[in-house]
Amino acid sequence: MKLVIKVRPNSKLEKIERTETGYIAYVKAPAIENKANKALIELLSEHFNTSKSQITILSGEKSRQKIVEIGC
Repeated sequence: MKLVIKVRPNSKLEKIERTETGYIAYVKAPAIENKANKALIELLSEHFNTSKSQITILSGEKSRQKIVEIGC
């Protein structure tokens, strides 16, 4: 399954919201040294109840707009 996710780093809470066009993920980690991407993968694994190894960032690794694939 492929998802369009907009990431908001440096948030006070970590949560995922569903929107009309995809998801918005709020992570506490800053967008420095890949920390926000790692926090996003961890948050998605908890939300979709899957392992972190099943989640891959397909595009947007250095952008706030990302396309993420979640394997089964």
